[in-house]
Order: sequence, then structure tokens, then C-alpha cells
Amino acid sequence: KAKQLLRKRQIVRADATEEGETVTAELEAVAAAVEKLRKENEELKNRLATPSESPFKTKEEWAAFEYPPISTDGRTIYGADDTLINYEGHLSYRWSRYCELRNAIDANEGGMEQFSRGYEKYGFNKTETGIVYREWAPGAQQAALCGDFNGWNETSHMMTKDDYGTFEIHLPNDVDGTPAIEHGSRVKIRMQGQGGDWFYRIPAWIKFSVQVRPCTLPGMIDADMYDGMSTVWETTERVHRGIALHKMFRMLTLSLGGNGYLTFMGNEFGHPEWIDFPRGDRLRAPAFFRLWAAGALAVMGYTWDVPESELRDWSKFPGGPEGQILYDGIYYDPPVEEQYVFKHPRPAQPAAFRIYECHVGMSSPEPKVNTYLEFARDVLPRVKDMGYNAIQIMAIQEHAFYASFGYHVNQFFASSSRCGTPDELKYMIDEAHRLGLTVLMDVVHSHASNNVEDGLNSFDGSDTHYFHAGERGYHWMWDSRLFNYGQWETIRFLLSNLRWWVEEYKFDGFRFDGVTSMMYTHHGLQMAFTGNYEEYFGMATDVECMAYLMLANDMLHTLYPGVTTIAEDVSGMPTLCLPVQDGGVGFDYRLQMAIADKLIEVVSEWGNDETWDLGNLIFTMENRRWNEPCIGYCESHDQALVGDKTLAFWFDLADMDHLRYKHMNQWEKSMNWMEEKYQCVANPHQYVSKKTPVGGDNIIVYEKGDLVFVFNWHPTNSYTDYRVGCLNKCKYKIVLNSDREEFGGWNNVNEEAEFFADDFGIDGRPYSFMVYAPSRTVVVYGPADQDACVDVDALAA
Repeated sequence: KAKQLLRKRQIVRADATEEGETVTAELEAVAAAVEKLRKENEELKNRLATPSESPFKTKEEWAAFEYPPISTDGRTIYGADDTLINYEGHLSYRWSRYCELRNAIDANEGGMEQFSRGYEKYGFNKTETGIVYREWAPGAQQAALCGDFNGWNETSHMMTKDDYGTFEIHLPNDVDGTPAIEHGSRVKIRMQGQGGDWFYRIPAWIKFSVQVRPCTLPGMIDADMYDGMSTVWETTERVHRGIALHKMFRMLTLSLGGNGYLTFMGNEFGHPEWIDFPRGDRLRAPAFFRLWAAGALAVMGYTWDVPESELRDWSKFPGGPEGQILYDGIYYDPPVEEQYVFKHPRPAQPAAFRIYECHVGMSSPEPKVNTYLEFARDVLPRVKDMGYNAIQIMAIQEHAFYASFGYHVNQFFASSSRCGTPDELKYMIDEAHRLGLTVLMDVVHSHASNNVEDGLNSFDGSDTHYFHAGERGYHWMWDSRLFNYGQWETIRFLLSNLRWWVEEYKFDGFRFDGVTSMMYTHHGLQMAFTGNYEEYFGMATDVECMAYLMLANDMLHTLYPGVTTIAEDVSGMPTLCLPVQDGGVGFDYRLQMAIADKLIEVVSEWGNDETWDLGNLIFTMENRRWNEPCIGYCESHDQALVGDKTLAFWFDLADMDHLRYKHMNQWEKSMNWMEEKYQCVANPHQYVSKKTPVGGDNIIVYEKGDLVFVFNWHPTNSYTDYRVGCLNKCKYKIVLNSDREEFGGWNNVNEEAEFFADDFGIDGRPYSFMVYAPSRTVVVYGPADQDACVDVDALAA
């Protein structure tokens, strides 16, 4: 209204007419109202940031929470997919197993709400009188708690064992009221196995665990690694092709690949030497070998003589003498004044996710492991500016083997100490919430590190502690241990682990890693899924795991209604994303893993663009079960980190004006903000009207929401007056155009042109309009009654 009045005052010359005086008075009233709203908004922001008025439930509020009982028969799934009735026996057994576990938990553990708070029973917990430590270790005969607090005396703090295999000890406060164990000191449990041998282990529920001596790797950057990177002045066909296909692939995945979009953008600020990047033929093998050799030495415990200024201040977390095992359990309980208090509420769940997959440790341009604080300062604002509405963070759970990228977890309740303290991670998450970003955690419940001394493997000296015994408990390809999802304490451990990350750190959801491996006893290895339902509902399916996943989704969605769960599944398991109460597994989304694999296949194997099978490409984009929510995975860390040729780039490279990464960066930003403005991904309307056969004109046309997408994949042919079908008879304007100069294009498309749909039906659509389609471009058209081209900077602001 203020803007309207200002325009009106300008027209009537407010300083010279009676009407102008009236407008001025109205304007002043509006200004006063705006100021009032501004103050109210500021008060609201301050109130939301007040720790005493936290938007999260307290323990007392949870105690009053009534978990709803099972009230359905789980048969709604048959209405969603009538093929499922042929497998009613299998699905009924799965449902009954879920119900048995739910009912047993209600009868024996006080319900799911209490059962999923196992971290308040096991591990270290403070009471008014001291510290209680409990550990489930049925395979051990005896146990003692040792650490800095008792000078590592092996017999002074023996623990008692109950009939269920749980060891317990109470450590009373000192005379002056201080805890018996000092914050930041080392602790371990010493146990005697069934064979009589004694051994040390890091407590299974430990909240923090650190290496003996973190170190940086100075001098690892080799300038030659940058050789071969294309400059803005380079005009080779390879460069133009790469940039054009990069833009088109990402737009195709965003708009056609599912109900959301996920991409791995490489390392946020650099480390090209960590990634198999297509730098031409100038990759220097010696530098690459030096870096990975350094990483291997670090894993084996060797350190470098580096200036103290380059190290984090780990004085509060002593690592012990050289020669000690790599990781130590740390009793983490900082004083109240040092504990981070969350200030910002969780963002609302987006209608359609635009997810930035990231790795905190690898997010620095310097040869070091980056920190949570640096990530919050340097990366999060850029992610927001780029138009993403969520981040998915890898490698949060503590892992000894850094090169596993977080997928060989050692301590499931401990955040990665390489990047900072638990409170620094909390700050980073809160900062993401302040920016309106949903924070998803890449959680690993599919397997565990095979390490014994600093992991869960053989924790109590037995082969069956949390895991299956023998071959069934070992993943031969990943060299890791496999959980026994039918074991009571394993269920408690894993459910509580999910609850811990949401409750303690305020994560907004999870991407469950390796769900295909979890669901089948063959783990999807050497298995080509065809979509035949016999592959999903037979003896190879781990029903105990399916019941666990149902419990996990039931618990998360009941206790935290806005939480998001995503399953990384390549098999296409039916019912995976149907609600648990309907008989489904309960995930919100399935991750479209095949898209990333297909894009790599296209650029590396398909050869000349003119012979591309666009029908095959579109099939991969659309190959999902009807009404099954999916996240389109444009490019995954598997491609960027495990040997394929990544199309990704890095923020710091995009900042270099002489490199063409700036074009791809600007395209990604514009593409995201286009989706934010038009909400096309969340719109259920989708129709592919044209996918030309091999040898044709290489055009793809489809509608998504109110927008019409026109792709010309041909390497040389451009088309004038090309007729494209549409659903609505209206005037269209260009919304986004990859041929802009700022995107590395040629500015051959007139963005001021208007396009009028007429009654000429084509490609199964009732109306159509004519466009100019330059080679290797994508142009997006939208109704002219909305603003024309996307103003990226305005939207980002």
C-alpha cells in the first residue's frame, strides 16, 4: 500500500494539490502502521530467541505425552496397490511382527516414548547425588569403569550385573558437590569375556569421542592439480558441451525427477585433490598419492610436526601418550554456562525439498578438516543464497576411518569430534534454522564399523552383541558388521539413537543410508531388481528389519510431526513410502538413486549427442511408483568421491571470475529460486508431451505445474517456430533460459518475446505455441500473468 501511495503522490504532485495532501496523510498513517508492525516483529523474533521459551518439549512435557495405540489393521495398502493382495501372507506377517513389537514395548517398557529414550537409562547420566553409568553387555562376565577420574585403576570401580546382562555403577558426587568424573576426561569400560580375557572398550552410548592428536596436513595442495580447468576464454567444444549438459541435467532432475531435488555440489570450498574431477590430462599422480598416503598414515595413528597455531585447542580433551589406540571415550558434561542453548524454531517442512548435500570436514579451501563454526559462518549463508531450503549433512556420527566419509560408524551417539564439540554442532544447526534451512542428517543404521577396540564390534567379547552372528552379521563388500534388527536391545539402541539426534541436536529428519542393504539378506549385492514383486516379498526380505523401520518411522512421525525421513533404496520396494498405520513402511520419500547413475552413464558411455536415447533418459526420471514421493538425486557423493567423473563444482571456484564455474553456479541459483517462486516441483501436474526417438530432433517437452519446459539436446541443430504443446490456453513468457550470457550461453533467446497458445493441438495436448529452441539449451515458459523472468537477486534477498 505504501508503494501504491508513493506512486499516486508522485502523479498528483503531493506538494501542490489538496488530493496530494490527502495522499500524504494516508502515507503517514501507513508508515506508522509499518513501524508498529516492525516493532511487533522484532519483539516476536526476540521472544523466539529467548532460551526460557524454547520451542522444543521439556522432559516434563514428554512425561505427560500419551503415545497413541495401534488403531488400524494395516490393510489400507491393498487399496493403494491391488497387486499387493497377491502377497497378503507376507505383508500380514510383517504387520503382525510390527504389532507384536509395539505391544511388547507398551507392556514392558512403558511405551514407545519411554523406550526410545534409552540414552537416559544407558551410558552416563547425572542425578542429584552423582553419576550413573549403565551398559548392556551380556557376553561379559565382569566389568569395571576406568578413566582419568580414578587414575585408570582397573579394580576400584567394579560394576554390578543384573539378570538381563546390564552392568551398572553409581559414582557419588564429591564432598563439595562436584561430579566424580570431570568434564572432558577420558573413560572406558574394562570387561572380562567368557574366555577369561580382559579388554577395554569405549562405552557404547558415549556422547563424545576423540582421536589421540588431531592434525592438519600442511603442504598437500599441489598447484598443478588446477591445471586443465577451463577458463572463461576457452572456446573448445568440450567445454561448451560440458557446461550446457550440466545445466540441462540439473534442470531435468529438479523438475522431472520426483517431489524434491538433492544434489552433491562437490566440496563446498575446494579440495579438488580429494575428488576425481575431470581436469583434462593434467592430474598429477604424485600429489594425489601424497594426499591419500597422508590420510592412510593418519588413520594408522601417525602425526605430523605442525605449528601449534594450526591445531584446535584440545587441551580440555587430553589424548594420552603416543602408542595408545586411536580413539578415547570422553565424558562430555560442560558447565551450564558453556552449554549452547537453542534460540531458533525449526523451519516448516518445505512443500518440495531442494537439498544441498554436504560434508562439514571437507568444506574448506585449505588442506584441513573444517569445523562446525566455520561451516556455519562460511557455507550456510551461501547455501541459503543459492536457493536451497535444506541441507543433508554427511559424516555426523563419529567414525575412525575418515576416508569412509562417515559410513563406517564407531560411536553412534557421538558427533564427529574432528569438526568440533557437540555444542559447536548445536550452534551450526541453530544457525541453519535461523536461515530457514531444514537440517537432515545422513544416519547410518545399515551397518557399523568392523573395528573392535574403538567400535561396537565384539563389544562384550561375543559375536552377537547388537549384531547377527557369523556370515549373516558381516557385510563382505563393506567390511562391516550388520545389526540384528529382531534383538530387543538392538531395537532400543537404534530407536534411541534416532531420538537422540532429534531431541539433543534438533535435526529435522534423516536420510537413512543403505536401506536396500538393510531390507534384504542378500543386501542387494549382485542383484538386478526388475520390479517383479516376487523380489520384494519372499524369503530374501528381512522382515525383522522391515518391522524395525516401521517402528522407527512410527516413532519419529508420532513424536515429531514435522520430521522428514528419506530412504536410500535402489530396489524400489513397494509400500516403502506409505504410512505405517496403512501397513506401509512409513518413509516420507524414496531417494531416486538411479538418476545420478544414469547421468554418469550418459556423459561417460552414450557418446555423440545426436544418437542419445532420450526416451531412456526420461524413463529413468519417471521410473517411480505412482503416487510414491521421491527425491531426485541429481549427483551423489558416490559419483563425486568414489571414482566417477563429477559434474559438480565448488563455491570458491565459482568466485573466480576467470573460471566458467561461475556460470554453472549462477544457473543452479537461478534454477532453485525459479522453483521457489513457481512451486512447480510440489505441483502434482506433470505431463511429458514429447521425447523424440533416436535420430530425431532431440527435443523434450513437458509440463510441470504451470510451467512448460523445452529442452533441445541436439549438439548443432537449433529450431525456429518449433511448436510445443501445453495444457492452458494463455499468453506465456520466458521464466528461465539457459542461453543467457550469465549462464555461459550466447543470448540468442529473446526474453522479451510473448508466446500465445492457440487451438492447434499437438503431442496429445489441447493447445500449443511456437518457440525458438537453440541447440543444447533449456528454456522454461510460464503464464504471463505472473512476473516474467526470475529476479534471482530479489528472491534471494
